[in-house]
Amino acid sequence: MESRESIDLNLSQYLLSLKRRWLPAVSIFATTVTLSVVAAAFMKPSYEGEGKLLFKTPSFNVVGSNLLPSISEGQETGDLRALVSTQNPVSSQIEVISSPTLLQQAIDELQLKNNRGEPQEIEAFKKAVKLKIVGGTDVLQITYKHHDPEKAAAVVNKIMELYLENDILTSRSEAEATRLFMAKQLPKSQAAVHQAEVKLRIFKQKNNIVDLSEEAKTAVANIGSLDNQIDNLKAELDQANTQTNELRQKVGLNPQQASTVSALSQSPAVQGVLTQLQDTERQLASQRSRYLNDNPIIVDLEAKKYNLEALLQKQIKQTVGSQTKVAAGLLQIGELRQDLIENLLQSDVQRRSLAQKLASLSNSRSTYEQRKNIIPQLVQNQQELERRLVVAQSTYQTLLKKVQELQVAENKTTAHARIIAQALVPEKPVLEQKLIILALGIMIGALLSTSTVLFLELRDRSLKTLEEIRQRFRYTLLGVIPLVANKVRSNDGYVESTIPEISVRDKPHSLTSEIYRMIQANLKFLSPDRALRTIVITSAVPKEGKSTVSANLAAAIAQLGRKVLLVDADMRDSSQHHLWQLTNAAGLSEVLVGQAQLSVATSKVMNNLDVLTAGVTPPNPLALLDSQQMAALVEGFSSRYDFVIIDAPPLLLTADALTLSQMTDGILLVARPGVINANSANAAQEMLERSGHNVLGLVVNGIVDKNEYSSYFSHANEGDVNEIVVW
Repeated sequence: MESRESIDLNLSQYLLSLKRRWLPAVSIFATTVTLSVVAAAFMKPSYEGEGKLLFKTPSFNVVGSNLLPSISEGQETGDLRALVSTQNPVSSQIEVISSPTLLQQAIDELQLKNNRGEPQEIEAFKKAVKLKIVGGTDVLQITYKHHDPEKAAAVVNKIMELYLENDILTSRSEAEATRLFMAKQLPKSQAAVHQAEVKLRIFKQKNNIVDLSEEAKTAVANIGSLDNQIDNLKAELDQANTQTNELRQKVGLNPQQASTVSALSQSPAVQGVLTQLQDTERQLASQRSRYLNDNPIIVDLEAKKYNLEALLQKQIKQTVGSQTKVAAGLLQIGELRQDLIENLLQSDVQRRSLAQKLASLSNSRSTYEQRKNIIPQLVQNQQELERRLVVAQSTYQTLLKKVQELQVAENKTTAHARIIAQALVPEKPVLEQKLIILALGIMIGALLSTSTVLFLELRDRSLKTLEEIRQRFRYTLLGVIPLVANKVRSNDGYVESTIPEISVRDKPHSLTSEIYRMIQANLKFLSPDRALRTIVITSAVPKEGKSTVSANLAAAIAQLGRKVLLVDADMRDSSQHHLWQLTNAAGLSEVLVGQAQLSVATSKVMNNLDVLTAGVTPPNPLALLDSQQMAALVEGFSSRYDFVIIDAPPLLLTADALTLSQMTDGILLVARPGVINANSANAAQEMLERSGHNVLGLVVNGIVDKNEYSSYFSHANEGDVNEIVVW
């Protein structure tokens, strides 16, 4: 709501400003429009040539910084695409057509001249050529205006012709340059293919690769088969170990000892010596029972036993080795034990065979497992090498294909656009330019008139409306008094009168009278606890109507039955004696200096209303007002009258009003739109605030209702309005 009110207020303020400044605004607007009409009337007729180009899918796309064509699969050689997917390619061709090179070529071939007969300038020519994309199509409209209709058509046709020729030459040159560049890249691409093939072959040879996928499947199958075989061998080995342990327990020998015993029991030499040794021992035992130890027979037998034992050890050593020690009881075994030993040896041999086979299978499985674990890495490396090979081959094939395509593009003689409408010689001139001049004249006229109004308003610092005064003076608004012409009847009809009237006295039923009664009521409500007895009425500058307001307010209060005294304290420019049509021979100045009595100087003008005029102007009015006599006089007024109104000089001219306000209950400030300006208002308010005087309120005088943002007096009847003449 505040924003809407602000907009309405600014618009109303501008309309009021335009109403006040209508004469310069209308003059400037009319002059500008007239000049535009004259300029349009004397303008030479111009003719417009028009032609149209239809674009096919654009040709070469810019790739990287080398300006290489990007020819997609399934497209014809020479198709252009925009650099940005959202960009219209026709916009790029517009820049080509409007390039200085092409335009200069058209100027040279047509020998175009400007108005001075000199060769046409490129910038001016570029502005005259209009390029426009027909909406929703790939059609470009080219127009050119000129005073010569044939020249207008010729320029458009020449531009289209030069563009098509330039487009063909550009496409062919780009294709040739690109083909040469790609032809240089072919050997490098072929070398890259060969290098990739060599790397792949070396990798396969080094890692014994034929088919990694099949090898992985075979490795997994072999590992599974080996796991089954290993499990079976472990079972057989466990069984052999069990059997060997059982035989060892029966024989009481380990396999090595059993092998030794078996070898000794089957050795004829060992058994022969052992038999002789046993016979000798039996003989020795037999002879010991018969002879003493030193008997020669015993001695011979002991020597023979010793020799046989030595020979036995020698035979054992030769049979089983020198490191093996065999108990004597094991040199000869029975047939049953011999069978058990043989079974133990066979079982041990079987156990060892199974253990060796199990170790061999475990080694084979480990080998397959290691190969299986490195296969993923080998696959990754092989795929990387194969990808590089595929990329190199694809690049080589693409380059080879593009070189062949570009060879075809070099020989193309078709452009990427065609003329669908030749420019015909126009028969009728273009009226658009004249209308544009008239529209510009109207727009410039409106702009200049508006700017003039704003400039004059900015220079005029006066406050023109009630709202502006209220914003400057932040005091209580006690009343708004209208201003209407005061006319009197004469022989020539009604003429404006220069003699002011007291509206409250002369027209008691008018709107103005009611407003003054409302002001006195507002004054009464300002201080409900302490009644106002004496007030000073003043203004910031002269001609704001303070004296008229003082007189009417005094009359309004007097009509209520209160005894009122109106004192004219403006000794420099007194006016109350004119308003009430009194003599000014004796007044306030004479009373203050003791030359006249108050009763003689005071005049009764209405029931309950006395007026004390200013009197003769003294040399120094402020000295009289700022005196003990004046303070005593005001105090005496308060005791004799119910209400005292002092008409004081303007604030910014003298210090009289501020001096008098110190002796009274407060100041009533009068302001009039169009008379007071912003600087004066600010100075007056600052003066009142700095001095600390009691400002009772603000009365805005001389309001013209039609000059305000909104009507303040719409309720009043036409016959009830009267003028407040300002002194």
